[in-house]
Amino acid sequence: MRTIPNTIAKPDYADDLNGESRLEEKDKNNTKIPVYNEEDIAQMKEVCKIGRKVIDIAHKAVRPGVTTDEIDRVVHEACIEFGVYPSPLNYYNFPKSVCTSINEVICHGIPDMRILEEGDILNIDISVYRNGYHADLNETYIVGKKTDKDSLFLVESAYECLQLAIQACKPGTMYKEIGNIIGKFIEARDLAVTKTYCGHGIGKMFHCNPNVPHYKKNKAVGIMRPGHIFTIEPMINQGTWRDVTWLDDWTAVTEDGKRSAQFEHTLLITETGCEILTARFEDSPPLEFIELRKQEEKLKEDEVKK
Repeated sequence: MRTIPNTIAKPDYADDLNGESRLEEKDKNNTKIPVYNEEDIAQMKEVCKIGRKVIDIAHKAVRPGVTTDEIDRVVHEACIEFGVYPSPLNYYNFPKSVCTSINEVICHGIPDMRILEEGDILNIDISVYRNGYHADLNETYIVGKKTDKDSLFLVESAYECLQLAIQACKPGTMYKEIGNIIGKFIEARDLAVTKTYCGHGIGKMFHCNPNVPHYKKNKAVGIMRPGHIFTIEPMINQGTWRDVTWLDDWTAVTEDGKRSAQFEHTLLITETGCEILTARFEDSPPLEFIELRKQEEKLKEDEVKK
């Protein structure tokens, strides 16, 4: 574990021997969804903007030959620079400041000395804590300048299903509907949605109500109301939806070893719809799958002209 200066405010689990969050343990049996006021929302907007800055810095470090431990260093140092605590660090004893999930790793990959290779897909999951509030977002990147067509399709599908789900977020929408939207879209593409992990409420706690499953016919409880803040983070697999957890008790991988991709945003329900608190900036590094699709389209256009 990397160290955090004492000048940076820490969440309640930061120095706990077992990494337990007292707030979350106390909230386990609570069924209410937090409703945030204007002051809370202002704080959430600020921490989410910092989260976006950190993930963009991490994105720029992704290239063949780099280890995921190096990405952890980049993220950790960026957090210190911005005066925020990296939320994963010691959360129930997670040993690093960021989750880095490569290829068949669905989520919660622990940074190590594994070297990134051309054509890998890498999910970077960033969570930061500031002034008593957490932010959470992630993106999947293609390492290098190319990947196989199935991986490109997978990453593109993971991105598009999140965008579809966000469009449905507004007051009155049932949380279980998010899974129906994502599940229908993904199954039509012969891909699978991970069922073990779901989106979640976030704010004063890293994880709280509501639970937001990403698969069809789920039993999520609750209706979206103004002031709700939560994540949507569908994990999309090439093969089976089933997962296996490694002996480190964190790393979740696909049961069949096929690849998985994911995108995540923190969202605020407003009076008229929703706001993406972790939205990309105009100068955020372009997503590789979008650039590769543009190249494909240009090549097709050139062929037609010939």
